[in-house]
Amino acid sequence: MRNSVLRLLRLLVALRILTLAGLCHCQAAESLDELNAKAEKGDAAAQFILGFMHEKGQGVTRDEAEAVKWYRKAADQGLANAQFNLGVMRANGRGATQDEAEAVKWYRKAADQDHASGQFNLGMMYANGQGVTKNEAEAVKWYRKAADQGLADAQSNLGFMYQKGQGVAKDEAEAVKWYRKAADQGLPNAQFNLGGMYTDGRGVPKDELQAYMWFLLAGAAGREDARAQISRIEQTLTPSQRAEGQRLAGLFQARKSSPSESPIPREAIAQSRPESTATGFFITDDGYFITNEHVAGDRANVRILTGAGAVSAKVVKVDKLNDLSLLKVDGKFAALPVSSSRGVRLGASVATVGFPNVGLQGYSPKLAKGEIGGLSGALDDARHFQISAPIQPGNSGGALVDELGNVIGIVASKLNPKAALATSGALAENVSYAVKSSFLLGFLESVPEIAARLKDPNTERRKFEDVVNSVEQATALVLVY
Repeated sequence: MRNSVLRLLRLLVALRILTLAGLCHCQAAESLDELNAKAEKGDAAAQFILGFMHEKGQGVTRDEAEAVKWYRKAADQGLANAQFNLGVMRANGRGATQDEAEAVKWYRKAADQDHASGQFNLGMMYANGQGVTKNEAEAVKWYRKAADQGLADAQSNLGFMYQKGQGVAKDEAEAVKWYRKAADQGLPNAQFNLGGMYTDGRGVPKDELQAYMWFLLAGAAGREDARAQISRIEQTLTPSQRAEGQRLAGLFQARKSSPSESPIPREAIAQSRPESTATGFFITDDGYFITNEHVAGDRANVRILTGAGAVSAKVVKVDKLNDLSLLKVDGKFAALPVSSSRGVRLGASVATVGFPNVGLQGYSPKLAKGEIGGLSGALDDARHFQISAPIQPGNSGGALVDELGNVIGIVASKLNPKAALATSGALAENVSYAVKSSFLLGFLESVPEIAARLKDPNTERRKFEDVVNSVEQATALVLVY
């Protein structure tokens, strides 16, 4: 997460504007003097940015003591990113005397704001007895909070605690679960440990082919001890099995999760003053992205906030009639399968993940769950489903998924309360609409290069929490300027 901020700030200094990777209009360019002036007046986002610039020597002389000064000012105002970075500085004796107890204090403040990296570091301090009395159960508690937000290091450490029975009852199946989550995100340590679990049949059926694949991935990422395991397993596998393991490793793509704290301070997003915010989702691994046309029409200036930061999006094609917009972003992303909506039945359970009312509800993704309340929309519009999921401003463009995690609609609108009041004399509750996915599939047929990239619909049932996690990974905040 801090690497994402560093990349953003390098771009900021190179352009000498307060954009944080393009989140501000170029017309709002600010000099370093103006940034200092804002910070001196108590602007927490400006204080954080100055702290980072001084810590890394970006655009200013590197001065870790000055970095600590600005981090502390922002941290005292409650900025979680600043609290976390200040904790790191104090833990390592950078810019101030090393003080692990002080580091714990700031990690805890960030952790209490659901800052995933703060939670992870606080767990590490409890696990090692640094700056606080060693308490493995407390370490597990904080690892779990960060792991639930998708932080791979926390997932891996939580898996280790379950494997060894430290701070929690030993449960090798649970260890495998958390190792797999981290391994799927490309964490070499977790891949190595998962390979070991498959080798010995601990928490999972013994499977040398799976072990081989995970050791190959860990070795390719730099785990030297994985090479010995690779050599050992290759002696037991047939040539075709080795080829299959290598094929599987070659097909592997890390699926990055997104901890709920933004890689950019919330204040910086707010300062960028987008004209509107909404939701969208990836439909291909190489960055094709869907939202509503009323969110991002032709020539819209759009940025999408992903786990790697804010990235520019190009509007490829729009369908005004069906309120659909296809965008393209450079990079690799988790994507959702799109299924035909023809077989959807009245009363079917549906859910969506999105970013409603970010100014009030915050920048972390929110879940809304409901049912198909009608097989047509307002005035019997056959293009829409009526849904009971509680939709708010900002949910527009989000994926409406079924219980298998397949996209069956795109959230579009809610019933206008004034119109309902004028018509019936009563306010309608939880009446919202989604464009049916069959219209999306028809729209995508006009872009032939996408058809081959779409994922096959899911057919196996999973835990609802796992479905939600998949939707969350493929969903992103849309910023329109």
